Amino acid sequence: MLDIATAYNKYIFLGNEFLTWIWFLIEKEKDIAAIIESKEPVSLEIGNSLVLENNLGDKSKEKITIKGDKAGLEEGTTALKKGAFVTELNLLCKMGEEEEYKFTIKGESFNITGLKTPSTQTTKSEDELEGIILEKAYLLLKVTGVIDTLFLKYIENRISDDWKTKGLQEINNWIHGS
Repeated sequence: MLDIATAYNKYIFLGNEFLTWIWFLIEKEKDIAAIIESKEPVSLEIGNSLVLENNLGDKSKEKITIKGDKAGLEEGTTALKKGAFVTELNLLCKMGEEEEYKFTIKGESFNITGLKTPSTQTTKSEDELEGIILEKAYLLLKVTGVIDTLFLKYIENRISDDWKTKGLQEINNWIHGS
């Protein structure tokens, strides 16, 4: 059995590959709802920030940060061509007709930060407080369920027999503009 530190160091790349795969899905306009087998429409968009890292060997890293609502992703694409992976990704997730979630996910730890859920009603009544808390918890579970299911689908693809011949090839074609 691997100890936690060894397992962490051995599989740290998975989160960064996963975020890069999500960017690929978004750019190639893949049907996210179909991938996660959702009955309601689900879409993802790149938000206002993206961080990539490229290990240059000799223990040095190149870090590329793209921020801004109207920022282009050309620098990110160039970094991918040089071998970088996405390490942090700000996403806009739309579910159903009106639900919109904004959050950042980190590849190293899968931490979700800055999560903004659809607004819920506010109240000053203690009687309604429990219902509002339960509604907020439901919204949190809903968006984390999308990310968890996407990660499961990514892992299923990653360990499949045709990953190197099909999945990885599609991503490489996207990165290199084929």
